[in-house]
Amino acid sequence: MTLITGSADQTAKLWNVETGAQLFTFNFDSPARSVDFAVGDKLAVITTDPFMELNSAIHVKRIAGDPADQSGESVLILKGPQGRINRAVWGPLNRTIISAGEDAIVRIWDTETGKLLKESDKETGHKKTITSLAKAADGSHFLTGSLDKSAKLWDARTLELIKTYVTERPVNAVTMSPLLDHVVLGGGQDASAVTTTDHRAGKFEAKFFDKILQEEIGGVKGHFGPINALAFNPDGEQDHASL
Repeated sequence: MTLITGSADQTAKLWNVETGAQLFTFNFDSPARSVDFAVGDKLAVITTDPFMELNSAIHVKRIAGDPADQSGESVLILKGPQGRINRAVWGPLNRTIISAGEDAIVRIWDTETGKLLKESDKETGHKKTITSLAKAADGSHFLTGSLDKSAKLWDARTLELIKTYVTERPVNAVTMSPLLDHVVLGGGQDASAVTTTDHRAGKFEAKFFDKILQEEIGGVKGHFGPINALAFNPDGEQDHASL
């Protein structure tokens, strides 16, 4: 089993999960922001941040079956988005890459040609930085969260906007239940914007929404700072949040 990590030290690394051994290092000229394996684990997508005179970029790497055969060369490099690309994930059947970031635009790219296929509409899309992106278990749709205090559900093939979930806090993290029609949003104000230590002031709860009706149906609280990550247990029975 292989793990991939991306770091501000301008590298992404492959690891053997069973032994902890480092298998390979991909070197870049700017910090690595996000990583994602394609279905089948034969490809990986890595995003790098803007740095000095360099623009942000999306790098596609081929993952060798034998670490001794691994190459650092990119199969494809995608450029164009302004600002940091916070997330890039594989679309259906590995035929596309879906990216989102600081410029508030969701993009779908062709993985064979590198061509930009679709962009989210500026009128109906997010208005501020997209902080997070989570795919449904079947890969047919995905969820984005933004500092504009909303999350949006999109069709992974057509980029059609399906649903919008509105909250009263910046959204840093999103996830979807693999079993139920539940969407969970997490976030809150930055510590510098909160003038009291009361956790209610920063709105640090994880909020549950009905995926279809777009209505808030519950929440859990306990954090004393913004929620930066959310994940459901794969069996769908537990939800985890972290600062």
